Amino acid sequence: MAFPYMEAVVGFMILMYLFETYLDLRQHAALKLPTLPRTLEGVISQEKFEKSRAYSLDKSHFHFVHECVTILIDSAILFFGILPWFWKKSGNFLPLVGLNEENEILHTLSFLAGVMIWSQITDLPFSLYSTFVIESRHGFNKQTIWLFIRDLIKGMCLAIVLGPPIVSAIIWIVQKGGPYLAIYLWTFMFVLSLVMMTIYPVLIAPLFNKFTPLPDGELRLKIEKLASSLNFPLKKLFVVDGSTRSSHSNAYMYGFFKNKRIVLYDTLIQQCKNDEEIVAVIAHELGHWKLNHTMYSFIAVQILTFLQFGGYTLVRNSTDLFRSFGFDTQPVLIGLIIFQHTVIPLQHLVSFALNLVSRSFEFQADAFAKKLGYGSALRAGLVKLQEENLSAMNTDPWYSAYHYSHPPLVERLAALDEADKKEE
Repeated sequence: MAFPYMEAVVGFMILMYLFETYLDLRQHAALKLPTLPRTLEGVISQEKFEKSRAYSLDKSHFHFVHECVTILIDSAILFFGILPWFWKKSGNFLPLVGLNEENEILHTLSFLAGVMIWSQITDLPFSLYSTFVIESRHGFNKQTIWLFIRDLIKGMCLAIVLGPPIVSAIIWIVQKGGPYLAIYLWTFMFVLSLVMMTIYPVLIAPLFNKFTPLPDGELRLKIEKLASSLNFPLKKLFVVDGSTRSSHSNAYMYGFFKNKRIVLYDTLIQQCKNDEEIVAVIAHELGHWKLNHTMYSFIAVQILTFLQFGGYTLVRNSTDLFRSFGFDTQPVLIGLIIFQHTVIPLQHLVSFALNLVSRSFEFQADAFAKKLGYGSALRAGLVKLQEENLSAMNTDPWYSAYHYSHPPLVERLAALDEADKKEE
């Protein structure tokens, strides 16, 4: 008797949903607490705390509904054989438009087109509610319905332009890869990731946002001086018009080798009281670069990607596995989808481990900025970002350990305070 892979996958998906719902309930209880954590008393105003609490609870209620609907749909698709049915129907569509349904690449693209349409239909109500109800209610949403639709259309057009050649290449590699399939797949994805990281900020991101050079002035001089002192090869310094869509704020850096760029959200510049707070946030980001966190993370992702492809090559010819999910044939894309579902337990463990490493990196980057003399400014900047983004002030320790790649503000401030005590 063949092993019931599909039933096992659906069962584990439901178990993980129940476990994560338990964590969500713990977090929801923490969000309902009427008082600030002791560390934040006198640091965060009561007005900001009440606004943050209301915003977090609204998002939490929405999350419960969204996750419930998602697990119901995903489980039904697998359990009731909708996936193989849809694969068959997407193949039957091809002769109607004069195409060969025996061509796996065309069949796969037809299938993905249907999946994209289905995803837009099921995701759109949640996206609209999140953006135009929750985010608007709490003063974050700045985009119009026309801008929302325009972004949606642009995203679909990008998927139509970029998706087919990438998918076609993957199918061709799997069909021709032989015993070195894992190496070929990893090499292709490695090169693709480098290409995408190169073209995204130059060609894709400007389709959605406007990037302008940071004007000459004290802030620019301070950031350039900081970068120079660390031998950071800063080539360009941009401000992005994040305020056209949301009042949330952020900053990030990107680029390869000697061609690094820093991007500041215009909302970050508007919200921080002085330049030192912004420079402190940048010092934290540069800490990640100086301490090689970005490189370590990239290497970890590449190793995990290679291991995934290696695992896929071991099961892609398993007839029992495909039959368990209702397939008589073994299409490449379906094999990848099934494999991703079968390794869900391992993916959750890896994700948890990566979050632990990421949290450690955040503490190290904070300490780095503090050693540069930005301790007080970083503290003020972190508090300002927490206030203006209405981030959760009370967090459940289990929930944050499982979900958060960044430590909660309470933990980051406590670590900075502990460093001050050691210095004294």
